[in-house]
Amino acid sequence: MKIRSFFPLSRITAAALALSLFAGCNDDDDDKDPDPTPGTGPIYAAITQVSADNESLSYVVLTDKVDATTPLSLENAIEVPGRALGSGIAKNGLLYVSSSEGAVVTRYKLTANGTLEKDKDSQGRDAEVSFQGSGVSSIGEYQHQFQYVSETKAYYVDGRSGKVIVWNPTAMTVTKAITLEGLAVEGALSTFASAPVRVGGKIIIPIGWRPSASIGITKQAGVIVVDTAADTAKIVTDDRCGYVRDGVVGPDGLVYLATEAYGAAVYRTAGPETTPVPCLLRFNTQTEKYDTDFFRELGDLTNGNATGSLLRGPNGTAYLRVLDETSYTVVPGTHPRAVASASAWRFWQLNLSTFVATQITTIPASTGSTFLYDVTDSRTLFTEFTNNSSVTNFRDLTSQNGAVAFSTQGLVFSFLQLR
Repeated sequence: MKIRSFFPLSRITAAALALSLFAGCNDDDDDKDPDPTPGTGPIYAAITQVSADNESLSYVVLTDKVDATTPLSLENAIEVPGRALGSGIAKNGLLYVSSSEGAVVTRYKLTANGTLEKDKDSQGRDAEVSFQGSGVSSIGEYQHQFQYVSETKAYYVDGRSGKVIVWNPTAMTVTKAITLEGLAVEGALSTFASAPVRVGGKIIIPIGWRPSASIGITKQAGVIVVDTAADTAKIVTDDRCGYVRDGVVGPDGLVYLATEAYGAAVYRTAGPETTPVPCLLRFNTQTEKYDTDFFRELGDLTNGNATGSLLRGPNGTAYLRVLDETSYTVVPGTHPRAVASASAWRFWQLNLSTFVATQITTIPASTGSTFLYDVTDSRTLFTEFTNNSSVTNFRDLTSQNGAVAFSTQGLVFSFLQLR
């Protein structure tokens, strides 16, 4: 990983160059310096993945505001090959950066001038840790595969090796590797939640499975239960539905789990003859068991519409994503990825006590793939991948108006407040 002093124009297509980049760090349109100004105000890191000419590059970009309309220059961004992820503990000035092209995590620190630089260990070397010795060859998927318990304990959940890596972010050392028994399902690929949940000292990470050689959904739900006190991890499964990749904590302290939007898109295009119905399940973290008496079909909550994904909401509620077929027509043969990526998924708010869902009419329809990021203690933004997944919009969720706070070229899978 290296800091580049210029944006690699040769790697970007003309169409990509025509896109404006937002999230400016400065009110002066003529100021080309993207670095946040020194001070004590907030600083955020967004990691965006740009693909062109069959190559992917990622850029770690800093901004001191999340409401901006001026173009963001990437001239001083940190360039990382492949798909980079940035993670860490919010507001502590450290960012841990990894790449899909290796198993190394590098620690960066925020300087007094509001820039990032590689941190050093006690021997004056770059602060890095490699997971390769634990069987990890590439670090991918999502930011929240990294879970930080403290400044000296963190976890990385790796689907390819089927292991949970316990590591020390201060010492930059690996503590142990836990093998996930039951992750591998014959003929299927696994994928993890983009937003694990925590209850007490346990981290709950939903898992989805889908056939490796065909379009479909494997009829199995599962969660990884990580006990942060004992440093143990196990998988608990349920066979009532599939691609249950989203979870939230309800007001009763139980974890509610739902089929993700892609699973709903497969069900909508393939039909019930071959696809398990999108569902809502309930999991007890104390007993580490599913509630066998609780099962809801997601479509029953939204007047029979195609429904998938479960995102945390305020005051004992959650958000569902619901396909609006008045604005998007599903024709025979449409690939479920195209359906899930269509800007036609509405937000519905689900009361987790009464299980009544209501459409939020003020939030415009957007793509089904959704990530939530907290930009203050009381404000949350959600992502929308648009323009053929070449631009990421950050839209306001807390206000329920869906206004675009800022946008950036590429796909953003990581966002963290550093200060």
